[in-house]
Amino acid sequence: MKKVFIYAVATLFSVFIGHAQDIKQAKNAIDAEQYEVAKNTLEAITASKPTDGYAKFLLGNVYLLKGDYEAAQKHFDAGIACSSKGNFNYIGLGYIALDKGNTAEAESNFALATKNSSKKDLEETVYIGKAYTYSENPNYKKAVEILSKSRLIDPKNTDVLLALGDAYKFNKKQNEAYDCYREAFRLDDSLLRAKMGLGTLIKNAHNFKVALTAFDEVIALNANYGPVYRELAETQYLWALNDAGKYNDHISKGLAFYEKYMSLTDYSLESRMRHADFLILAKDYKALETEANEMSKLDKVNPRIYRYLGYSAYHNDNFDTAISSLNSFVSTPTNRVIGRDYYYLGASKLNKALSLTPIDNSLIDNGILDLKKSFEMSPAIAGELSDFGKKLYEKKLYVQSASVYEIAIANPEIKSYLLDNFYFASAIYWSCNGLENLSPLQIEQLNKADGALGKIIAASPTTQDAYLFKARIQVLLKNSTLVAKNYEDFITTANKRDSEELKKMKSKLVEAYNNLGIIYADTDKVKAKDNFDKTLIIDPTNQYAAEQLKALR
Repeated sequence: MKKVFIYAVATLFSVFIGHAQDIKQAKNAIDAEQYEVAKNTLEAITASKPTDGYAKFLLGNVYLLKGDYEAAQKHFDAGIACSSKGNFNYIGLGYIALDKGNTAEAESNFALATKNSSKKDLEETVYIGKAYTYSENPNYKKAVEILSKSRLIDPKNTDVLLALGDAYKFNKKQNEAYDCYREAFRLDDSLLRAKMGLGTLIKNAHNFKVALTAFDEVIALNANYGPVYRELAETQYLWALNDAGKYNDHISKGLAFYEKYMSLTDYSLESRMRHADFLILAKDYKALETEANEMSKLDKVNPRIYRYLGYSAYHNDNFDTAISSLNSFVSTPTNRVIGRDYYYLGASKLNKALSLTPIDNSLIDNGILDLKKSFEMSPAIAGELSDFGKKLYEKKLYVQSASVYEIAIANPEIKSYLLDNFYFASAIYWSCNGLENLSPLQIEQLNKADGALGKIIAASPTTQDAYLFKARIQVLLKNSTLVAKNYEDFITTANKRDSEELKKMKSKLVEAYNNLGIIYADTDKVKAKDNFDKTLIIDPTNQYAAEQLKALR
């Protein structure tokens, strides 16, 4: 009986060790961004041990990394009922709640995850910290707060240090992040992600040569560690943006590093998607189209493929495919839709509408709504809207042009802010010019246009055309006092230009002098005559000014 007991215990121990090794292999695969390998390993574990809540949690996390919320939640829900470490799955549900913007629900789930944990059980807090760090709606300060407390409990816990380093990095606390990564690697020199983390800080500081050296040190430790090649690729991309003369060279090297990354991460759909994301950054849309088609062979229903098909189709002037693909993507509630998705959808609709004969105005309006959504989700996109406003302006679609420029100028940080304000005001003016009766909405828009021109003058008082259009707008608003003031300001500013520039403004000066002559004709005939005389000095054949002078005499 004693021998049987010892054998049974030994067998149980070997099963436990084997299971632990399988979990470790799965976690190593996740760290190496080999998600398909990790998924297969964890599915095997959960099939052989259905009561293992921790394996369910890790499997759900893999699906989160794949962007599949439905599958992730399915595993988390099942994991909660497991007898072993089911509490971890509340962290997964909390992560999903954070992504959906439901902070209260997330906090409730995190509290359930740690309800029966002791202070020394730090793994739960590590994953909660990661959730706050990597969520679509991150809270880096909260992550730092949680993980800093865990560090005080166990200063040598490398999982805590690595997660805290990430939280500090995204919270722009580079020195603190460096300390965490360095200490984690000192404690465990096999922790390549910590060593790589040091390189990412150098990359973020735009010290690209030193960053490449740091990543080479990781390769020297393990040439098969895939994520470091992704970092090398992204470093080359950032370097390209800062070294225009060698842009193509950097991008070429970056793409080569990404190919290496893919070869080490099993060419799974997930690694192909990361590759596709890089191709978007590198603006290699032909290669993106090829990659998207390859992905569709692996998984014809994966929604993110529609994003890549849409982006590449837009840049390859296949607007119908772009519209249908992106409509499919943004209309799926479970997708992580970003501002860029709506940008390409709206841009595709505008370009298609303008290519039709006659132009499809309803499609333009629909596209502008998409551009507005893209801005609301990502205000930096405002800097890319000017071209569409200009295209509509040149087609004399002034109302639609003004709508696009109005979105753009909602972000005062864009480089083209002042110019976009000018085109916004100009588009509104031309949309109302010649109308006998203005609607309340048109009057409101004209006042907005006047305000936009005021911003230009405040920033650049020598922009004479800003005064000119303010005068023109006040003509439409029938405010003679402001008409006179703005025309006079235009003339004063214009006359500071050299003679060659003044010659180019002849018709505008004639407009200003004649309108001032009209305004002063009833109140100050001397001023009226003076302005008409000035018209005739620069345009002796101007019949209108000559006739008005005769009438005044």
